[in-house]
Amino acid sequence: MSVVLDVDGHVARVTIDRPARMNAIDAVTHRRLADIWDEIEADSEIRCAVLTGAGDRAFSAGADLKDDTGLSGEEYWKGLSADGYRGISLRQMSTPVIARVNGLALGGGLEMVLGCDIVIAADTARFALPEAKVGRVPLDGGMVMLPRLIPRNIAMGMMMTGRMVPAAEMAGYGLVNAVVPFAELDAEVDRWVADLLASAPLSLRAIKAVARRTAALPLHQAYETGAPELSDALRSEDAHEGVAAFRARRAPVWRGR
Repeated sequence: MSVVLDVDGHVARVTIDRPARMNAIDAVTHRRLADIWDEIEADSEIRCAVLTGAGDRAFSAGADLKDDTGLSGEEYWKGLSADGYRGISLRQMSTPVIARVNGLALGGGLEMVLGCDIVIAADTARFALPEAKVGRVPLDGGMVMLPRLIPRNIAMGMMMTGRMVPAAEMAGYGLVNAVVPFAELDAEVDRWVADLLASAPLSLRAIKAVARRTAALPLHQAYETGAPELSDALRSEDAHEGVAAFRARRAPVWRGR
């Protein structure tokens, strides 16, 4: 199995398990990831997901160049799914996703990171989009997302040169939430997971949906733009539970409805 899915309570942990290939993505892995994202989205009990790679060398080295899919780059680009989260792209996931970056995040590996909501990296992690070095381009969101998430010239420099950027530097650009020694990576991820689980699940989905929908809108229009997830959160039982728990000075019991 090239990808391992482990669901424990309200948390789904997704591990790309090809350490001998630096967790590179071949066609089989791409399809398995797509199926896993569908499974997670369909399970209302899952409140957050953690994505990582096996071992301590790589989160993912991106596309496996030894894997011959039979598709040209143009055919792959034209066949990218319109729903936005098939395969390695997580941009339309409603479930909050944490990237546990345990090593190199290259090409499609970095593009997966760009689709996550929270990024926790080991201090040994490095990030790059080296596609131009092999006559390719970052098709799975790199060209669009990276210049929106970090300064434009930094993004262009990364894409045009393929240079690797250390985790601490990426944190300085705002892409990474926390950088810790590798030995502390799991503990730091678990702290973020606990914080997410302490928040109302419908509130998290609403925040993610509205932030995504309004990202490119003018400010006045963004304020007026809602989402079905926002209405669900405002009308939910959890909205009443949160206030009741605050007044009673107790921890809320979220039901996701």
